[in-house]
Amino acid sequence: MEPFTNIRALIIDMDGVLWHGNQAITGLTDFFQTLRSQNIRFILATNNASLTPTQYVSKLAKMGVTVTEDEILTSGIATALYLSQHENPATTKVYVLGEEGASEPLSKLGFTLTGLYEINSSKTPNQGADIVVCGKDQTLTWDKLATATLNIRAGAKFIGTNADTTLPTEHGITHGNGAILAALQVATGVEPTIIGKPEPIIYQQAMALLGTDASETIAIGDRLETDILGAVRTGIRSLIVLTGVSTEEDLKNSDYQPTWVMADIRDVTAALKNLAH
Repeated sequence: MEPFTNIRALIIDMDGVLWHGNQAITGLTDFFQTLRSQNIRFILATNNASLTPTQYVSKLAKMGVTVTEDEILTSGIATALYLSQHENPATTKVYVLGEEGASEPLSKLGFTLTGLYEINSSKTPNQGADIVVCGKDQTLTWDKLATATLNIRAGAKFIGTNADTTLPTEHGITHGNGAILAALQVATGVEPTIIGKPEPIIYQQAMALLGTDASETIAIGDRLETDILGAVRTGIRSLIVLTGVSTEEDLKNSDYQPTWVMADIRDVTAALKNLAH
């Protein structure tokens, strides 16, 4: 295994790495204290687009960890940044099937957000969207799926914040945004453009924020097909922890591999502390 050296910055996944749902993984506070004490910069980069940076800051604070909003990059933010580089926000209407973490970044960058078609109502439907953005949504309804489907079938671009098929929670592994995307793809015949991992976009954006290059940045995640494959495609080293979705058996059967495999963030912390010696 490659020596654990030349690490200036980390791009860290959250679900399955730092917590399961609202339950912190053991060693969380020591991990962040070590990052601060060793001046290792980091971006918390998650495919989960349901929460805003403010909400993630609050969630971590409840777990005894202090971070700033500038240290958080969600696939919702990455999607908004990507679209702002390819579309004119002032003239582009977006329908968001998702939560505040997906809609807020788009609003902040000047996109116009359209509302629901009221399928079972006699009211006139809202004007159609130019783009449909789909992110994890715990308030998913028939009308939301129908609105997204109608817009995509009418020609709207179909964007997925991420394609994670599952999500680790304190209750076990449940469905992720990829399951919603699959339903919409079946209903429309249109394949979504994915912004989050394993596409390199979010990792490239994170390195730009960190001011680092691929040789001194590593990605930490729990999922082979997103966190690790995304790092491979971006050309950066990666570390997988076995507290989330992927298992040792998955590693044995994978065509690509992380640079390092560790049990949990306690082992990562120990390795980082050894960097100082």
